[in-house]
Amino acid sequence: MQYSDILMDHFKNPRNQGEIANADGVGEVGNPVCGDMMKIYIKVGKDAKGEEVLADIKFQTLGCGAAIASSSMLTELAKGQKLEDALKITREQIAEKLGGLPKEKIHCSILAAEGLKKAVANYRGQKFTETHEEEEVEKEEKC
Repeated sequence: MQYSDILMDHFKNPRNQGEIANADGVGEVGNPVCGDMMKIYIKVGKDAKGEEVLADIKFQTLGCGAAIASSSMLTELAKGQKLEDALKITREQIAEKLGGLPKEKIHCSILAAEGLKKAVANYRGQKFTETHEEEEVEKEEKC
């Protein structure tokens, strides 16, 4: 399995890794088949126009190199974004920014994107509805 230099850099030097004390929202997701677990923490602020933005975002990931890199890239893409824009980050964008992911590791980018959505739902006091996109991908390719 060949990983890109960008992915390896995010694996070896993860950005925004850690926990946010008193986070506004926390999203915990996992893949029981592979054992990857991610926890996404968000702190929400307001921009000059009074719109909600991700003032801070951190992650804790237990998993493979692709899972750690996907979490790291997600935080880079989302930090400072308006909440609504951050929610539009897709698994494809995460994978593309990492220089691609092998098919058997696509689920890592799905987990990262869903972790953020779950954290925002937690912040908003809403119930997160899983997309089941990961299950569909797993049917195509096993871990």
